[in-house]
Amino acid sequence: MMLELLMKRRSIRKYKQEAVDADKLKKIMQAALLVPSSRGRTPWEFVVVQNRETLQALGKCRHPQQVFLPDTPAAIVVLGDTSVTDVWVEDCSIAMTIMQLEAEQLGLGSCWIQIRNRMAQGEQQTSNDFIKELLHIPAQYDVLAVLALGVPDEEKPGRTLEGLQYGKVHQEKF
Repeated sequence: MMLELLMKRRSIRKYKQEAVDADKLKKIMQAALLVPSSRGRTPWEFVVVQNRETLQALGKCRHPQQVFLPDTPAAIVVLGDTSVTDVWVEDCSIAMTIMQLEAEQLGLGSCWIQIRNRMAQGEQQTSNDFIKELLHIPAQYDVLAVLALGVPDEEKPGRTLEGLQYGKVHQEKF
């Protein structure tokens, strides 16, 4: 069942212009809050954005501009508390992955928008600083990524097991 879900899930960048069901959004957040973290530190925080003007502004968080983000019905900004643990990137990445899988399970499309180590539109400011300023995020947090969410308005073929790069799997030694 998990393999089927993984083969089916694709990055979706076109969404129908309908709000994300509140119950589905709640389930995605519950899934994120259930993920394991190093030493149980749970360094993540999540900012759910559904306001059209804020989504428009978020579209400028990356260079080049994330043209699909302003038309996305919902986005979840994933933050890590850098004062809690030095492995916040790994912990928040697990949360992002689980949110994407839960979204797929619920019939929603999603796309991971990398923020960490990226520049905002115009390349005068980091993507991290741009989003922190836009959303009034406290100093001890850094932004890992933004998860775009919505009802898919595009279909992409799933993956197959035949196309896997088994040569990347090594036994005992590289």
